[in-house]
Amino acid sequence: MIEEKKWICPRCGRSFKKRNQSHFCGKAPETIDEYILSQDENIREQLESVRKSIREKLPDAEERISWSMPTFWKGNNIIHFAASKKHIGLYPGPEAVAHFSKELDEAGLNFSKGSVRIPYSDHLPLKLIGEIAKWCAETGNHA
Repeated sequence: MIEEKKWICPRCGRSFKKRNQSHFCGKAPETIDEYILSQDENIREQLESVRKSIREKLPDAEERISWSMPTFWKGNNIIHFAASKKHIGLYPGPEAVAHFSKELDEAGLNFSKGSVRIPYSDHLPLKLIGEIAKWCAETGNHA
């Protein structure tokens, strides 16, 4: 019987099957503020900008952490976002991605069923992010 090799994260000591598997080291953040502060300093401002664009369209939604991601919630999860190595992930759900596919294409963004990958840059499509969040809340098509 062949024994599977495991990779152990040097930061937190957790073991994984895949080498350099993406994960959250340490105690999971309990608030969006904690989440953003736990990210690399050079991307915090962009995460705050995404948060602000969603907050402007969903002023009554509660901010919380769900699935280890910043989430806007009102009776259920409306939309999530998260920092990745090369992009910000936006998770509005498959119906929203299908509905906004033309606008996402025009913005030059990569997307797949339920998720949008927004490269870190000086020009985030904040208006589009806000509109997607608003559409999710208004239509009941949630993440």
